[in-house]
Amino acid sequence: MFTYNTKGTCSRQIIFDVDGEHKLHNVKFIGGCGGNLQGIARLVEGKDIDEVAGTLKGIKCRNNTSCPDQLAHAIAAYKEREDRPRAAAEPAENSKNVKPLNPPAVP
Repeated sequence: MFTYNTKGTCSRQIIFDVDGEHKLHNVKFIGGCGGNLQGIARLVEGKDIDEVAGTLKGIKCRNNTSCPDQLAHAIAAYKEREDRPRAAAEPAENSKNVKPLNPPAVP
């Protein structure tokens, strides 16, 4: 489950799951226009996260954003978080040439 705190919208938070095939599930908006947001949640259920983000990004309501636009931002934040652990786990390209900061003392 991923939780995103929205900015500039009536909804305060978006919660969702993403499966192993990058499909969106269980989208819930906290706050905002209940009927419209339930409709959006149903329409995006099971859709590819990149497709959803591309479709919803840039929709404007107030404050130069909207609940659908915030869902696109939430997906981007999710993807950024998912990419971080992989990047940290990958060895640096020139890691073989890196010397330790504190070499062990020689007895």
